[in-house]
Amino acid sequence: MSDRKFALTVAALGAAVLTTTVGAPAASAGVSQLTVQPYFSVGSSTNYGTGCTHQLLARLSVGIVPVEFYDNGALLAVVAPTDGIARLPWVPSYAGAHTLTAVQDGIGNSVNVSVGRGFLFGYSCIVTGG
Repeated sequence: MSDRKFALTVAALGAAVLTTTVGAPAASAGVSQLTVQPYFSVGSSTNYGTGCTHQLLARLSVGIVPVEFYDNGALLAVVAPTDGIARLPWVPSYAGAHTLTAVQDGIGNSVNVSVGRGFLFGYSCIVTGG
């Protein structure tokens, strides 16, 4: 192979690799799953109670973009994720229906929970109603 053909082959190969790398779509951020963990709360109708601490747990497709948490549309906090998960302690202030939402880079996921009245006993919480 002549030097000229070799140079053209290397240039063509380099251009193909560059096009593939640069032209590849970037992974989009987003919340793939949102769950509410009740911890040590127990109730007959719901495990979520006012005054009780629960944890919102958002599993993410991209683990470095901050996550916004909302309760019925009101911003609770913006959290930096760790290892693809964003966590936020949540203490409901009123009984009733709550739509909890986690949003990362405009892509979100929601979960609906019913909250009753919570009564703390040490680390546990007894929930009535809901």
